[in-house]
Amino acid sequence: MKNFWILFILAPLLLLTSGCTPSTYEITGYTGSSINDEIPVPVNAKQLSLTAYSDNPNYKAGIKYELKHIGGEQGLYVPSDYFEKLAGAGWVELEEERMGHVHYLKKSDTIIAIVFQEDTFEIVEMMPGFTF
Repeated sequence: MKNFWILFILAPLLLLTSGCTPSTYEITGYTGSSINDEIPVPVNAKQLSLTAYSDNPNYKAGIKYELKHIGGEQGLYVPSDYFEKLAGAGWVELEEERMGHVHYLKKSDTIIAIVFQEDTFEIVEMMPGFTF
């Protein structure tokens, strides 16, 4: 009878812990973004939309991608290996300008914003002369 209670308690705990383990994203390589060839994008990211932001004078163009599990739950987790690739390509994060899950990066005179959400990320190229 004692073994039954132990099994009765451990089985649900095992199911709960195995169901709550976070899944990870997988990047199989990189290619240039269609809005700016100098911005590396994971090859296996699926393009969802391409947008010209005519209603916002600060936005030049934007593109949204889907990549399962990137950004983690609610976009709170920064994909460090992706940021290492961006840094290797010459992009420098402007950490003092970060706003939650919106990250700003600069290369030469170009500033981009990368917005991470659960399973998606959006890259927005800012207009020349953009100020925060």
